[in-house]
Amino acid sequence: MARKNKIAVVGAGNIGGNIGLLCAERRLGDVVLYDIPQVENPVKGKALDINQLNAVRGLDSRLTGTSNYADCAGADVVIVTAGRPRKPGMSRDDLINTNLGIIKDVAENVKKYTPDAFVIVISNPLDAMVYALHKVAGLKDNMICGMAGVLDSARFRFFVAEALHVSLEDVHAVVLGGHGDDMVPLTRLCSVGGVPLENLLPADKLAAIVERTRKGGGELVSLYGTGSAYFAPAESAVAMAESYLLDRKRVLPVAARLHGEYGIDGYFFGVPARIGAGGVEKVYEIPLNETEKAALQKSYEAVKSTVAACNM
Repeated sequence: MARKNKIAVVGAGNIGGNIGLLCAERRLGDVVLYDIPQVENPVKGKALDINQLNAVRGLDSRLTGTSNYADCAGADVVIVTAGRPRKPGMSRDDLINTNLGIIKDVAENVKKYTPDAFVIVISNPLDAMVYALHKVAGLKDNMICGMAGVLDSARFRFFVAEALHVSLEDVHAVVLGGHGDDMVPLTRLCSVGGVPLENLLPADKLAAIVERTRKGGGELVSLYGTGSAYFAPAESAVAMAESYLLDRKRVLPVAARLHGEYGIDGYFFGVPARIGAGGVEKVYEIPLNETEKAALQKSYEAVKSTVAACNM
């Protein structure tokens, strides 16, 4: 019998549970849901519940709930959601001190139990947390990235489709930069069925969509009141894991470690990258005009400031 893939999800809250379910639905492999001992029973219950759903659906993935990190050993993919979620009025950067200690602990366990895994980080503030985990765990640059651009681009596409009353399938967009209020939706390169987006919406409406995309996470935090988004972030991370596990070679906007691309060196930053069996296999540079370069530089400065606050 062929060996099944193994996916470890570190942090089994709302995002983690949905990741487990989506991995099972896609038949990507068996899933370990890990969380701290204080919530071990709810995590075990979540895994059992999804296993019983799998029985209804005829899905062969097996989920395990645990508070023992050793159960993650040998995972092909590790998806890190661990950390405190935002509360209304908080920025992603407000989470630095709270989540940095958690991520350092995760990194030590990644280094010990899953050093060869492809690691996808979701925890906020994203750009700093993926930087910290990479540094502490000592992973190869191509084997770790952050999930941000897939989600941010999806939000942008949805808002455009709603504004134009068109199918989401025909809206193509990319968002570059850090996962924060200075992210850069490239409106010049967005299109709807091949028609340039800037030809379809007046400047003021397009600017409003850009701003809503930048504040998309905060909007959901405000609406939920008790936590942050989880359905779309889970789907975004699974799309990245699927491209790695199945060697799909998808070009996705992810927070990859740069080595001079876009004039950035040593930081994780949102860019289009090919994800395949080699992890982050290639970063693509998009020719930018002066306005876009200035916006991207502003986003980069914000990322540097967040990373510096970690004192890594």
